[in-house]
Amino acid sequence: MNFTENMKVTFNKVADHILGSLKSGEAANVNLHAEESLFVRFNGNKVRQNTHVEQRHLSLLLQHEGKTANITFSITGDVTEDIKRADHWLAQARKECDLLPEDPFQVPLKNNGVSDSTFKGKLLNDEEVIAAITKPAVGTDLAGLYCAGPLISANKNSSGQSHWFATENFFMDYSLYLGEKAVKSIYAGTTWNQTDFEANLAQSKNQLRLMDRPKITLKPGAYRAYLAPGAVAEISSMFSWGALGCNSYKTGASAFQKLVNKEKSLSPKLNLIENYSMGLTHRFNSLGELAPEKMELVTGGELKNLLTSTRSAKEYGLEGNAADNYEAPRALEILPGTLKKEDILKELGTGLYLSNLHYINWSDRLNARITGMTRYACFWVENGEIIAPIADLRFDESLYDCLGANLEAITDFQEVDPMVSTYESRSFGGKKIPGMLIRDFKFTL
Repeated sequence: MNFTENMKVTFNKVADHILGSLKSGEAANVNLHAEESLFVRFNGNKVRQNTHVEQRHLSLLLQHEGKTANITFSITGDVTEDIKRADHWLAQARKECDLLPEDPFQVPLKNNGVSDSTFKGKLLNDEEVIAAITKPAVGTDLAGLYCAGPLISANKNSSGQSHWFATENFFMDYSLYLGEKAVKSIYAGTTWNQTDFEANLAQSKNQLRLMDRPKITLKPGAYRAYLAPGAVAEISSMFSWGALGCNSYKTGASAFQKLVNKEKSLSPKLNLIENYSMGLTHRFNSLGELAPEKMELVTGGELKNLLTSTRSAKEYGLEGNAADNYEAPRALEILPGTLKKEDILKELGTGLYLSNLHYINWSDRLNARITGMTRYACFWVENGEIIAPIADLRFDESLYDCLGANLEAITDFQEVDPMVSTYESRSFGGKKIPGMLIRDFKFTL
C-alpha cells in the first residue's frame, strides 16, 4: 500500500473514531494535511542536500456550548497509535472549551457533502532526479530546490461531510548565476517532461548570456514595459493582501474599495477567476465547505465577487462562497489575451522587459498603489531588440493604472506559478498567469 492509500485508510479510521467519541452537545471538524516529499537542493550544479520527509498532521476543531477549541497534532500512519493520540488531544480540546469564552461568530458545523479527488502524477524516480537536472545544466552555476511527491488534504465532520484530495506534483525552483548576476526560473507541474524542462533551462541560459552585457542605468520616469508571467505573478500576489476579501472591504481596509464601490474600474481586457479545475488545490476549505469549481472575481475590469468566508457572512449578514478565513485567492487564474510570444518584443518596441519583481508592498493601500523592485533578468529593449540588462529600479504604481487604462495587451499563453513554500510543510495552491504589456509603468528610483 503506497503513502496515499495508507493515509486514506488511516485518516478515515482515526477521524471516524474521534467523531464517534463525541459527547452530547459536542460537534467536531477534523482536517488532515499530509505529505511524502523528496527534497534535493543544488548549488554549483551539484547536490548539496537531499532528504525525504514524511509528515501527517490532524487539526481538530471542537465546538461545545458556543465555544470553539482548535488543536493540531501529528500522527504516524499507524492506526492503533494514532487513535491513542486522538483520544489524548480530544480530551485536551474539551479542557480548552471549558476555559474559553463563547465565540460570537461561531459557525455551526453542517454537512457540505462528499468529494473525492486524486490526481496521479508522472514524477521522476528518485534515482533519475540528479541526472535529469544536472546534465542539461552542465557548464552553469545552477542553484535551486527540487521538491516532489504526494500531497494530501482531507476533511470530515460530525454532521456527516467527507472530503478527500490528493495530488502528486513537483517543482524545480532554480537560478543560474554568472558572478553577481542571476536569472531565476521555475518548472513545475504534475508530469515531468524532460524536453520541456530543457527548453525552460535553455531560455534561462540565453537570458544569462544577455545579462553579461554592460548594464544600463535608467532615470526615474514612466516606461513602456512588458511584464513576463513571473512579474505578473508577483503583482497578483497582492490580491491576497486585503484586496479581494469581504472582511477587508467591510472594515474599510480593502485595496479595491473603490473598485467594489464602482468609483474605479480596471481594464476591460482583465478577467480574474478562482479556478479549482486546475488541480493546484482542493475546493473545500477548513470547514469542509465546497467552493464553486470556477468563480468570477473580476470580469471585463469590473468586480463580480468578493471572497467571503462563512464567518464574514455571518458577521455581515451576507451569503458566503466557501472562502477560507483569510479570504485570499487559492486557485487564481488571470485569463489569457491575444498577444503571441513571438510578437512580444515587436509590440513592446522600446521599453523594459521585466522577468521578475520583488519586495512588493502597498505604498497606498486605499488607492491600490504598490511599490517594489525589478529583479534578475530585466532588460532595456529598443526597436524590438534586447539591448542590455538594467540596473535595478524601484517602481511605484497604481493597480488602477497598470491593470486599467494602461494595460495594452495580455499574452495568449499562461504559466503556472505554484506555491513553493516549504516552511513547516509543502503548500497547496498557486496561480495560472499570462504576461502583460503595459504603457507608462512608473519608476521612482
